[in-house]
Amino acid sequence: MGEVAETYTVDDALISLGFGKFQTFVLIYSGVAYAAEAMEVMILSFIGSAVQSKWNLSPHEKSLISSVVFAGMLVGAYSWGVVSDNYGRRQVGFLFTALVTSGVGFLSTFSPNYIALVIFRFFVGVGLGGGPVLFSWCLEFVPAPNRGAWMVVFSFFWSIGTILEASLAWAIMPTLGWRWLLALSSLPSFLLLIFYAFTPESPRYLCMKGRKSDALRVLESMARMNKKALPSGELTSDRKADPQDFDENTQRAHAEQVRKAGSSFGEDVASKVKCVGSLYKLLSPKLIRTTLLLWMGFFGNAFTYYGVILLTSGLSDGNSKCRSTTSHNSTKEGTRLYKDVFITSLAELPGLFLSAVIVDRIGRKLSVATMLVITFAFLLPLIFHHKELTTTALLFCARICITGSITTLSIYAPEIYPTSVRSTGYGTANSFGKIGGIICPIVAVGLVDDCHLLAAVLLFEGVIFLTGLAVILFPFETKGCELKDSVESSVSPA
Repeated sequence: MGEVAETYTVDDALISLGFGKFQTFVLIYSGVAYAAEAMEVMILSFIGSAVQSKWNLSPHEKSLISSVVFAGMLVGAYSWGVVSDNYGRRQVGFLFTALVTSGVGFLSTFSPNYIALVIFRFFVGVGLGGGPVLFSWCLEFVPAPNRGAWMVVFSFFWSIGTILEASLAWAIMPTLGWRWLLALSSLPSFLLLIFYAFTPESPRYLCMKGRKSDALRVLESMARMNKKALPSGELTSDRKADPQDFDENTQRAHAEQVRKAGSSFGEDVASKVKCVGSLYKLLSPKLIRTTLLLWMGFFGNAFTYYGVILLTSGLSDGNSKCRSTTSHNSTKEGTRLYKDVFITSLAELPGLFLSAVIVDRIGRKLSVATMLVITFAFLLPLIFHHKELTTTALLFCARICITGSITTLSIYAPEIYPTSVRSTGYGTANSFGKIGGIICPIVAVGLVDDCHLLAAVLLFEGVIFLTGLAVILFPFETKGCELKDSVESSVSPA
């Protein structure tokens, strides 16, 4: 009998090559994109009141400025996820999301009226919806043993973005106004375009698509930069044949049949089947429990996270209005708003540190559940009126925990899905988080503006409770597990 040829997977290669210069470049590039997304989200805490005063908007119209961004992110997260799973993380995901976010974000600076601003901000949201693609791309370069800790480091860039945006607002809004803040906040996305030519495609994606030679070239480049050697043998994938998949050979054969038949209709159908097929896989018997529970988890975490952010500005603006009918110094109240948002933004740093410490020790599921419980405890006292210092401290502590929770959940989601639907699965789950972002400004923060603080806090607590139940029911722990390529190999943690 002949000798069995040695083989190795992408995970084996990543473990052998370790986390080196190559991964550092990937981390910084995707991290800048994540910081840019955070800045565009955080800006919603600052421009609402200024735009409301300029154009005499109602509270509902003010809330819509925030909600349309999340609506755009809802559309973009699923759309970019499907595109990247079928055509590549780099080729479409990075380029077009950066172009849309930076271009439309800058154009929104020149909005002549409220309607134009709402339209521009919606398309900014569509561009921001590509964030999960960058997260999946970065994840697929990180070795499994310390993947959780490094993905928390990746999330650190979000905190950098929130703190930078709060600092910009504090420095710019009182003097130059909201248009300058919009313009400067769009600049980080342009950096992605400058360095786009140097970004590699994910070797795991290439291998899953049958492009092993391309995947090997990326791994060899990684080996040179990290000054390590690849394992001996032939590169393989754990991907199995999937009747719902359209691999490259099948696509070419189908396109050739369409041309021979002289029909263009079939090509349109083929492209639509990819989108429907990706969603069908997420709701297949093997993944439906995972998918539905993740949708609930992301909705609740995002609703609470954005709620804590908007509550900070809402309580700064709204509580003084509810407590007194006397006039207030608008400049002083505006400065207080920037200060409160800046202080609570700093809470993201210990939140990420907390997540990094526990995510690879107690696991993803227990980490998320624990931090949700603590968030619940810190928000509950807000049903009563407190002094400014106490309120800020409670929101600071709540933001520490909800930041750690949503960060850990964002690590768990792409880990539990196979490569064939990773960006689609994570992007779709992220989309449900954006639904939480859409509803939060309209419902919860609207209650605060109307002086119904008790109802707002109880609403948050109810959402956190249901989210915690969903997390407990997640199918299995992914701590230390290898990433899988096919649906069949992803149904168990083994």
